Amino acid sequence: MQETLQSYIPEKAVSQVLKLLKHDNLVVKVKQERKTRHGDYKRLPNGKHQITINSNLNSYRFLITLIHEIAHFEAYKTYGKLIKPHGIEWKRTFQHLMLPFLNPKIFPENILPLLAKHFKNPKASSDTDAELALALKQFDEPNDKTYIFEVPLGQDFKLYNGRVFKKGHKRVKRFECIEIKTGKLYLFNPNAEVELLD
Repeated sequence: MQETLQSYIPEKAVSQVLKLLKHDNLVVKVKQERKTRHGDYKRLPNGKHQITINSNLNSYRFLITLIHEIAHFEAYKTYGKLIKPHGIEWKRTFQHLMLPFLNPKIFPENILPLLAKHFKNPKASSDTDAELALALKQFDEPNDKTYIFEVPLGQDFKLYNGRVFKKGHKRVKRFECIEIKTGKLYLFNPNAEVELLD
């Protein structure tokens, strides 16, 4: 486990993460990219617990996702299975587990204020925090995608699954986009990555 994790998370976080993973009934697996999630946690039928994390995440996002999923496991152990997945018990557990990692030995100094703000009330996905998500994306491998907030008004774009949309106006935080095929209106986070169409 240690050799696997060392290649995915910041070096200064490894020993602390390994302490959190010292459970006989907890297994962590690194998976191929899944478009709809960075990671997940589930209790297996045999009573063991499994965390999966996408292999394509940069080291900072991988660490945040891993601690997010460990928080699900710890909240389950402490409060039982009747709690809400991202309810107050999980939020408090996530905050508690993440706090020791929020230091300049592990995260770049320009990311720390955004993380501090985010962890005042962590969301089900760090991607819903557009400012934090954009800051973390600067550490991703380069790709040919464009962020929604950069797409010109009225421009068509395509998602990873082939669905085509036309960009509309911004509401308070998200952008209205019409799916070309169905005419339905969808709201997109400004940091969603899409492919521009001519």
